[in-house]
Amino acid sequence: MAPNYLKSKPSTNGHVSKSPDGVSTIVRGVIDDIRTNGDAAVRKYSEKFDKWSPQSFRLSDADIEAAIAAVPEQTIKDIKEVQKNVATFARAQLESIKDFEIEIKSGVFLGQKNNPIESVGAYIPGGRYPLLASAHMTILTAKVAGVKHVMGCTPPILGQIPNATIAAMHLAGADEIYVLGGVQAVAAMATGTETMRKVDFIAGPGNAFVADAKRQLFGEVGIDLFAGPTEVLVVADDKADPYVVATDLLSQAEHGPDTPAILITTSETVARRSMELVDKLLLNLPTAELAGTSWRDHGEVAVVADLDEAYALADVYASEHVEILTERPREALEKMKHFGALFLGEGTCVSYGDKCIGTNHVLPTRGAARYTGGLWVGKFLRTVTYQEVKSRVASGALGQLCGRSARAENFEGHARSGDLRAHKYLNEQYHWIDGNDVQKVA
Repeated sequence: MAPNYLKSKPSTNGHVSKSPDGVSTIVRGVIDDIRTNGDAAVRKYSEKFDKWSPQSFRLSDADIEAAIAAVPEQTIKDIKEVQKNVATFARAQLESIKDFEIEIKSGVFLGQKNNPIESVGAYIPGGRYPLLASAHMTILTAKVAGVKHVMGCTPPILGQIPNATIAAMHLAGADEIYVLGGVQAVAAMATGTETMRKVDFIAGPGNAFVADAKRQLFGEVGIDLFAGPTEVLVVADDKADPYVVATDLLSQAEHGPDTPAILITTSETVARRSMELVDKLLLNLPTAELAGTSWRDHGEVAVVADLDEAYALADVYASEHVEILTERPREALEKMKHFGALFLGEGTCVSYGDKCIGTNHVLPTRGAARYTGGLWVGKFLRTVTYQEVKSRVASGALGQLCGRSARAENFEGHARSGDLRAHKYLNEQYHWIDGNDVQKVA
């Protein structure tokens, strides 16, 4: 049975969309200018886009101390508690990634090591809201992974230093903190300037301009993932509370005017009541202008025959956040494959993941959950391998295998490296004569 869309039936699978017209061109110009003109260009764009031009974009220790002192004591306590949750989960992830060495045959040893990235740039957005949680997710996770140097950038908010965000960045372990936003921050970290060191990797969410800057700079530096506007998808059965459904859809929709907010349910009653309640809740929601725009332009409600169809349709969307409001929420762990993060049961809202529970909130959007997971401690590690052949007999046998395998691909140079070991270790010592034949060394 095809889904019955009560609101905004989509014309495409999922919500893959391009950046707004002109974004890539603007971003390319900013990157090229900063690459050529360094700090002067960074300052020019900070003045242009953020009306922000302090003597130094980098905060001194005294600046950081003053910012922390301006933050309410309870907020500092809450930051520390949330960071404890994030660190606990990140450390558990780190412990699950093992170095190992195996002897695949007598005298042949293969191994794996996980080396942290040396330097990371963390972008902490802050245009509409002071997104403290992004500091925990990027800076703290990198530090748990063992990254030596983390540079954090966050924009000013209404021409002011965002004190609570600075406190979160410092407590997360940032080695340098810059009040600098947008493409200019990402480009400066990726290319380096006279005063900002070049990093190896950039992590963190951002608006369309920041996302496109990361896309254009990928390859020159590593990035966590491509991410667009945040998304929420709720799967609900006939026992779901429509008030909870409506509240949780709007809780994510308030991020911006382009947030897909989707309900898939087996109950038309739940669907229609949830839609009514969304409209009522928007009447007194302080962020109704943003949330209401997202709901109007990107909200969808689909009624399906059963939960198997609900999970299948949810997998088509491959949404960033999927909340399961059913009698047996853990069933989704078995039935679903494509999602950024699952939130199981009424007691587990998406907002917990965004703000405090401890799992990372930098997650794939626009269907990217089909090929990647979100930011985690492993993103800051490079899994490398090493090999050692200690047995002369084993090396000789591998040399024979290498010679045959390489010649099957017409790689004569590779073949001769193998031949050399075969002759040296299995037939005493030989060397090449005139590039064609081998001769035994007396």
